[in-house]
Amino acid sequence: MASIARKNLFEDIPRFLVAQAGIMFAVSLVTIQIGILHGFTRSTGLLIDQSSADLWVASEDMVHLEVTSPLPLEQLVKVRSIEGVQRAEALMIRAALWRASDRTIAPIRLYGFDPNGQLFANWKLTQGNITALNTAYTMLIDKAQLMALNLKQVGDGGSIGSLPATVVGLATDTQSMASSATAFTSLETANAFSTSGLRSTANIRIQNGEVEVLNNVEAAPARSSKNPPPAPRKLSLSDSITFILVKAEPDQDAQALRQRLDAALPGIRTLTKAEMAQQTRDYWEKRTGVGFILGLGATVGFVVGMVVVSQILYSSVADHIKEYGTLKAMGASDWIIYRVITEQALWMAVLGYLPSMALCIGLGTWTMAAKGIMILISPVTAAGVFCITVVMCVGSAMFAIQKVTRVDPAIVFKA
Repeated sequence: MASIARKNLFEDIPRFLVAQAGIMFAVSLVTIQIGILHGFTRSTGLLIDQSSADLWVASEDMVHLEVTSPLPLEQLVKVRSIEGVQRAEALMIRAALWRASDRTIAPIRLYGFDPNGQLFANWKLTQGNITALNTAYTMLIDKAQLMALNLKQVGDGGSIGSLPATVVGLATDTQSMASSATAFTSLETANAFSTSGLRSTANIRIQNGEVEVLNNVEAAPARSSKNPPPAPRKLSLSDSITFILVKAEPDQDAQALRQRLDAALPGIRTLTKAEMAQQTRDYWEKRTGVGFILGLGATVGFVVGMVVVSQILYSSVADHIKEYGTLKAMGASDWIIYRVITEQALWMAVLGYLPSMALCIGLGTWTMAAKGIMILISPVTAAGVFCITVVMCVGSAMFAIQKVTRVDPAIVFKA
């Protein structure tokens, strides 16, 4: 009976190609939507995952990585004095406006950290060195953001506010799909950039349900190239930072250290690296419309695939209705005929899935390299999409089977 299924499938090649094109479209749509959702949520926590900090100290008003109230720098000094802390480093996140050499502008997200530190910058560099950030007004960016900032290579520059900015290195796999182009600088440079141009929107105060933007600094006029800017000032204890990254001593229990930090620093909350990443991802996936929209796209792809496959199978059964009637007249049971139609649907599922998955993987590789957009297709995702494809095709076969169940064997004797 397997030969009957293959014969029906390949008998009309144009129809077969149309059917497979429909399945490929549906499978690709489902795969890409799921891949973008997984890639999007993963990208929002990339910098957290890549850090080597055991604990993240944040304001109690923290919403996610890029939306939180500030902490005074003096909190860093207190954290370093707490028993069980091996190392503590500051992280500053600011929003700014980038102006390229041709005067085009773009929003930019500044991450200020200690270039000589160990807890934050563990990402891979394709060009440059992190210690180059010790030079004033320099920055590293993700190589996928060169075009977004209208840059071509390391050494190119522009300005942020009234200050010059030069790219001294390129990183990979650091850009969040939910954020503006990311730039990594030293703490002093990030502070200088954020106070020289547009006000920072990364730091807020949440009080009585009201959100107040802090660091409201008006834009400053551009500085003439004939007057080089002064070196960024050193941070004082009254300056604000965004997070404190903590590395526990080797034999220190992280939960016990967490309790000591919470007790010693009022108005803060301490999260593990995993909790920090999960809270950020949950915000984007569950508290925004991203998860719903991408899930809706995957559902549409599934429905489109079912409609296409069911139409093809139903048409195939209708064209061969006399053959099925002959089989029933010869004594073939309904289950044998059902197996023919089901196997035909399984062949369509496999032959539509394989090229679709290859296309999606290739597309994901290209979008990551060219645009920094992550379409994450893990083995689990691939296996899940295959199961969805099989369910889609076999489910569609049920509609065609309904027509066979009503076939009268006497149809073969009718003119």
